Amino acid sequence: MSRFNRLGRARPDDDQVLSAINTTPLVDVMLVLLIIFLITVPVVTQTVKMTLPKESNIPTQTKPENIVLGVGPDSNIYWNTIRLSSQEDLLARLVKVAKMDPQPEVHIRGDATAQYSPIGRIVLAVQQAGIVKIAFITEPPPNN
Repeated sequence: MSRFNRLGRARPDDDQVLSAINTTPLVDVMLVLLIIFLITVPVVTQTVKMTLPKESNIPTQTKPENIVLGVGPDSNIYWNTIRLSSQEDLLARLVKVAKMDPQPEVHIRGDATAQYSPIGRIVLAVQQAGIVKIAFITEPPPNN
């Protein structure tokens, strides 16, 4: 029996070790990764370049002219400690205050269990009145 096959190559013996690496699966995986990379890069980089503000929580500076609006757990709106009867009452008060010079800030306090809709109505009324400074009052998280 000959050591060569029909093509003139040596027949592999049982003792001979094949040391060739099959690179086909590697090429397949690399092509898939390349396609995924080419598809996802434009999605990630499609943003408008801008510098975002750097903010930190600062203690509220309470001034007597500041207006404190609150939303209680019953979702009622309060002007300091006075309960307001309607959205129109709130807007009328805010329009009067908006004409002051300098214009006071509006601080909104909302109970944790209150619904968001009264807070949204307060923000809308503040915008309609033309007041430019608005802040939300929160409590810092407890330090454990």
